[in-house]
Amino acid sequence: MKLYIIAGEASGDLHGSNLIKALKWQKPDLQCRVWGGELMQNAGGELVKHYRDLAFMGFVEVLKNLRTIFRNIAFCKKDILDFQPDALVLIDYPGFNLRIAKWAKKQGIKVVYYISPQIWAWHTSRVHSIRRDVDKMLVILPFEKDFYKKYEVEAEFVGHPLLDAVQQFREKEGNSSAAEVDVASRKLIVLLPGSRRQEVQRILPPMLEVTQDFPDYDFVVAAAASLPQEFYQPFLEKYPKVQWQQGQTYELLSQARVALIKSGTSTLETALFDVPEVVCYAGSPISYHIARRLVDIKYISLVNLIMDRPLVRELIQDELNRTNLKAALAEILTPEKAAEIREGYAALRKLLGDGGASERAAGEILTFLG
Repeated sequence: MKLYIIAGEASGDLHGSNLIKALKWQKPDLQCRVWGGELMQNAGGELVKHYRDLAFMGFVEVLKNLRTIFRNIAFCKKDILDFQPDALVLIDYPGFNLRIAKWAKKQGIKVVYYISPQIWAWHTSRVHSIRRDVDKMLVILPFEKDFYKKYEVEAEFVGHPLLDAVQQFREKEGNSSAAEVDVASRKLIVLLPGSRRQEVQRILPPMLEVTQDFPDYDFVVAAAASLPQEFYQPFLEKYPKVQWQQGQTYELLSQARVALIKSGTSTLETALFDVPEVVCYAGSPISYHIARRLVDIKYISLVNLIMDRPLVRELIQDELNRTNLKAALAEILTPEKAAEIREGYAALRKLLGDGGASERAAGEILTFLG
C-alpha cells in the first residue's frame, strides 16, 4: 500500500510523523511519500518538499508568492501521478490541500483529510468543496464533528494527537507528572513566537521588550527548527540575558513557570504541559484587517475556543505591546491566577478525550482503504 501525505507546517509535521508511525505499526510494508519535515522523514516517510518552503503567512504574503505557490501545486500534481498512491492523506494546510483534493478527486484518487481546516472559523463555504472532494474526514477537536454534521458531512472524531505527543515526551524524560516539580520555584519564562519568518518578525520584538521588566526571571526563546540561528541573532543582540534554544520546545515547556505563546497549535501544547500562558498574535496590517472581516470566532487560541471562554489572555495586533504584555505576564505569575488557569487546563484535557488519536486515525484510514 502507498500513501501520499501532505503537511505544510511544523504542527502538521509533528502530527504526520505520529500518524506514519501508527500506520507502519499496523502495516509495516506501507510506503509513504510526504510533504512535511524532518519528523515525518525520520518516521519513515520519503520527504519530497519541506514545509519551510511552503509557509506563507497572511493575505499579502500569499499574493507576493503566488508564482511559487502555483509552481508547488503543479509539481505536487505531477509527483502524485508518478507515485500512483492508493490514497492521498491531507493534514490541515487548507489553502494548498483543498486545491489538491479537488484535483485528486477528478483523477479518481481517494482523499482522506486528517485534521480539519478551521473552516468553522472562516470560509464556511469551503465545507461544500470538502463534501464534494474528501472521501474520509478525521477531526481532532470535539466540536468539529457536530459542525460537519450540520452540513451532512460524516466526520470521525479521533481525539487530539497532542495528548499522545506530550505524554510520550514526559514518559521519555521521566517526568510524567507536572506535580513532581515545584512550579512556584521555577524562574524560567518561555517565549514561543512561531515558526514562520513573517510571524516571528512581528511577534518576537514585543516579547523581548517585556523581558526587561522582569529581571528576576530567566527568559528563553524556543526557536523553530525550520529557521536558522542567523535569523534570530539581530533580534537577540539587544537582549544578552535572553537565551536561545532551537528545536527544544517540549524540554523548555516542561521546565517553564509561564510562557508567551504565538496563537496556534503551540497554545494547546503549552496547556497540556500545564503552563499558564499569554497568547500573542500580530499580522501585517492589511492581512489583519481582511481577516477581521472574514473570521467569525470569539477567540484566536485553541485553548479558549475549546473551552468556549477566555481562560487565557489574548493580545492581538495593536494590543500586543510591552505595556499589555507586562500586565498580562505579571498576572499569570501570581499563584492565584496560575491556579485558576491550571484548573481550566484540567477541564480542557477532559474535553479532548483519551489518548491514542494517531492510532485511531491510522486504523480509520486502513479500514477505509480495505
